[in-house]
Amino acid sequence: MRSIRRWLAVMAILSCIGSATATDASVPDTLVQRIAACTSCHGEHGEGGDNGFNPRLAGKPAAYLARQMQDFQRGLRHYPLMEHQVMNLSEPYMREIAEYFAAQEVPYATHPAPSVTAEAKARGERLATQGDPARGIPACMACHGPQLTGVQPDIPGLVGLPYDYLSAQLGSWRTNTRHTVEPDCMATIVSRLTDADISAISAWLATRPVPADAHAAPAGSVTPPLRCGVLGG
Repeated sequence: MRSIRRWLAVMAILSCIGSATATDASVPDTLVQRIAACTSCHGEHGEGGDNGFNPRLAGKPAAYLARQMQDFQRGLRHYPLMEHQVMNLSEPYMREIAEYFAAQEVPYATHPAPSVTAEAKARGERLATQGDPARGIPACMACHGPQLTGVQPDIPGLVGLPYDYLSAQLGSWRTNTRHTVEPDCMATIVSRLTDADISAISAWLATRPVPADAHAAPAGSVTPPLRCGVLGG
């Protein structure tokens, strides 16, 4: 089924690419029309796809979204569809796209999460809220904010993301298929997690209720224990 879904996604994107490059004067030249390839996978307003792997973009900090496109473009992050989409985009245009999705205000969708043992749930909560100092693992909240809704200008929220996406991305850092500019703090942290840690954290995060105010915390409200890579920083 995943292969079929990915094939359908490819067809949708190629169709959107064709629409975006059409010379038909009846096609409006608007940002919404030009990002149809984005919304075909991530939802009309960036609310996220329905397959558990295409994440929510709406409301994420604009600098974070721009950096992800730059990471795909620079070969630091790997996913063929995204790499193809951004290969020829200019940095100002990527920032424009990022700012559009960052400004979207749409409800959070709910996603199924696997049932886990009480022990695994407690383990995930402990790592997310307290970390494991003995292994040099900071709490997720130490960087992503006390409500895990992200921190301006470039730390993403984790609440409302599906289990499949969370576990896949943590796994990507473990397998060196996802990076960002140095210093890559997530690569450092995930290298200290076990497979069981990743599953437990992902399951706990995926079942955490989205707070009433899900906006990213203000810049400077959190002092991360590690300095994450920021393009130009």
